[in-house]
Amino acid sequence: MKSVLALFLATIITISVCAQTEKTTRNKPAAISGGKLFGRIVDAKNNKGIEAASVQLFQKNSDILAGGMLTKPNGDFDISNLATADTFRLEATAIGYAKQELIITFDKSGKGAIAEKDLGNIKLTAESQYLGSVTVVAQKPALQMGIDRKTFDVEKNLSSAGGTGIDVMRNIPSVTVDVDGNVLLRNNSPQIFVDGRPTILTLDQIPADNIERVELITNPSAKFDAASTGGIINVVLKKNKKLGLNGLVSAGAGSPDIYNGNLALNLRQGKFNFFVNGNFNHSGGKPKSETYRQNKNNGVIENYFNQFAYTNRTRQFASVRFGMDYFMDNRNTFTLTQNFGGGRFSNVENQNQEYLDVNQTPDHFGLRTSDGYSTNERSSTQLIFKHNFVEAGKSISADVNFNHGNSVDNTNILNTYSFANGSMYSPDSRVHNNGSGNNNQVTFQLDYVDPMGDDNKLETGIRSYINDYTSTFNAFSVNNAIETKLPLSNNYKYREMVNAAYITYTGKLLGIGYQAGLRAEHSKFDGELVDSAKKFGYQYPNQIKNLFDALFPSLYLSKSIGEGQELQLNYSRRIRRPDFWQMNPFVDINDPLNIRQGNPALRPEFTNSFEFNYNKTYHSGSFLGVIYFRNTQGDITRYSDTITAAQYQQLNNAAIDPSAILNTFVNAQYQNRWGSELTLQQRLGTQLDVTPSVDLQYKKVISNVNNVDLSNEGFNWEAKLIINYRVASKSALWNKWSFQGTGGYESPEVVPQGKRKEMYGVDLGLRKEFLKNKATFTFNINDVFNSRKRGAISDTENFYQDSYRRWDVRSFRATITYKFGKADFQLFKREKGGNRDDNEDRD
Repeated sequence: MKSVLALFLATIITISVCAQTEKTTRNKPAAISGGKLFGRIVDAKNNKGIEAASVQLFQKNSDILAGGMLTKPNGDFDISNLATADTFRLEATAIGYAKQELIITFDKSGKGAIAEKDLGNIKLTAESQYLGSVTVVAQKPALQMGIDRKTFDVEKNLSSAGGTGIDVMRNIPSVTVDVDGNVLLRNNSPQIFVDGRPTILTLDQIPADNIERVELITNPSAKFDAASTGGIINVVLKKNKKLGLNGLVSAGAGSPDIYNGNLALNLRQGKFNFFVNGNFNHSGGKPKSETYRQNKNNGVIENYFNQFAYTNRTRQFASVRFGMDYFMDNRNTFTLTQNFGGGRFSNVENQNQEYLDVNQTPDHFGLRTSDGYSTNERSSTQLIFKHNFVEAGKSISADVNFNHGNSVDNTNILNTYSFANGSMYSPDSRVHNNGSGNNNQVTFQLDYVDPMGDDNKLETGIRSYINDYTSTFNAFSVNNAIETKLPLSNNYKYREMVNAAYITYTGKLLGIGYQAGLRAEHSKFDGELVDSAKKFGYQYPNQIKNLFDALFPSLYLSKSIGEGQELQLNYSRRIRRPDFWQMNPFVDINDPLNIRQGNPALRPEFTNSFEFNYNKTYHSGSFLGVIYFRNTQGDITRYSDTITAAQYQQLNNAAIDPSAILNTFVNAQYQNRWGSELTLQQRLGTQLDVTPSVDLQYKKVISNVNNVDLSNEGFNWEAKLIINYRVASKSALWNKWSFQGTGGYESPEVVPQGKRKEMYGVDLGLRKEFLKNKATFTFNINDVFNSRKRGAISDTENFYQDSYRRWDVRSFRATITYKFGKADFQLFKREKGGNRDDNEDRD
């Protein structure tokens, strides 16, 4: 940690020295800072000046504020002390008017003299206009499609208001959520970023109301982590940068046992921008799961087993996030962000078990009660420094991220067994589990961007990531109040380290744009079971001859083929390293008939990914068509088999059934996946838009474990439809209502020993804006038909199992949000002067 901070400080000092050297050695107009802009903001319809309009001047292509003010009663404004060699972006806004943007440069005449530029009258147009009885309001689409990524505007997602990041993901094309709340992108596990950086937070710990947008990057370039085999989902949090004091407060409640609150404040004044956000979210529910199994011997059924489980689940999260931007000058910016969060979870589960003979006649019954309680705390600190050079777009940035988390959990399990007549089948068994964990992550990153002309750009950088984790888990068999420690107990620690460097070059040749990149990564994982001193892990590359295991090239080609049309072909090589839970030999007995264990012998998998994209944008919408192919060597996949006699003997005191299934992970030989993804965004008139999407896949897995052929192949598809309708009317009662419906379907999908079953769900939401758009009422229903559940069928020589589990149940939520602000609010009072001017009104 000390070495990382020392490197960060050394980088800042070096950059500052370079910046000073640049200023003293360059004899260019950039050194002149006497430029002045002035003008008047007027109504486009009557040319009358608009009082208290906000005028903000930014460095072009950045959020660095060069100056700003509120207009005088006649609409006048002026901004002084500007570098005349710079290019600026002026934003003019006023309540009830559409935003106006201008790109401004000073004339290069007049060496050393104070340059002034009169912008004249800048006209703002009313944001809404009446056509008969219909109000037409310009709307930014909820989904913006690009060649390399899709951007989803969360504010348009009515179904997630008052919820969490998980609720947001369910309503985004190409994204699905599995039974455990894990997010999948095209049926692969993506990397989750927050504001472009790794995070220790889970998506259900991020309030939906704090998310501004979500970016989907399906085939990342060499600039991104090589571990992003499944793509990247970047969650961009809200951070207001308007002048003055701005805020938002919301509160909501619903069923089952749902309530939430959120408060966000932002203050921008002078060289500082302060922000703070606090959130609370509580939810309940009682999901159900079912299992139907046939136990076989060499393919012949011997007996049956059925299980029905009900879980009374409560989840509670609270978080606070605060920080500031410091605009030291027009070229140097510091940003400090701090996040604290915590969660409280309780799970009370009852499992009713039926043991049936070969004729499906009841033999005996079991009841398993599990009472669990857990807590976790998370904190994240981020420090960013960015320096913009004189040349537009040229910059260097450095940042340090430190994430810390700890957790505590306790579970009491009671197993009782009885015959059909109610008499005791076997003595009761009790198990008590307790554990704790501690996690620290440090990431340092340095990035350099040089445009090198209009069509060329060089990007390079380095990154270092260190992840330390320690955990203690103790399992006890309880008999007559005496606890006996079980072999399930597991105390472990590990360190994961990844060091990387990348370079990409973007250019254009014969009308074809290209970006070629190469990333090099060295990774090492050291795990240890403390009690037994058993060590496991990996290092890639571990020999010079395996150097290619550390290299990850990428290539992007793009070509415009007409107005609003573009083709792109891209390739990248990525890696997926097994995580600790996939490697840890710890046995999870939460379900005594379906236990889980990691595999310390797992190896990383490598994926070669190809994509062909066609993007067309037209006046009423856009279309994105994708054809892709992925070849994964050493594919990490699940493998299930009944436990051996030795394993049963070892776990007998934990009340494990002798026919229990052990689920673990293995490396398949390879997996090939062909697919096509089609997304259409279409506006139908001025009030209705639809976004249908479909993903078609054919998957083939080649695998052989213990001389058992697990190979499988098959076709699957998923589809999603998002419909938005906005009411526009002169009637105050009906005007400014919005309605949204989202429906999704996932077909069955093959896995090595069976298939996943289909899943579907529908969400609905409505919104009403009032109090001059400052207040919003939102009501949503998630999983309207209570159908969103994950099921699987496994079929082997030893068992056939049909089961499903649920993550959530149907819920209702109502939320009220209020926005407020004062553009001329000043925490630090300034004396007259600077940008304030008492000149007479201009004609």
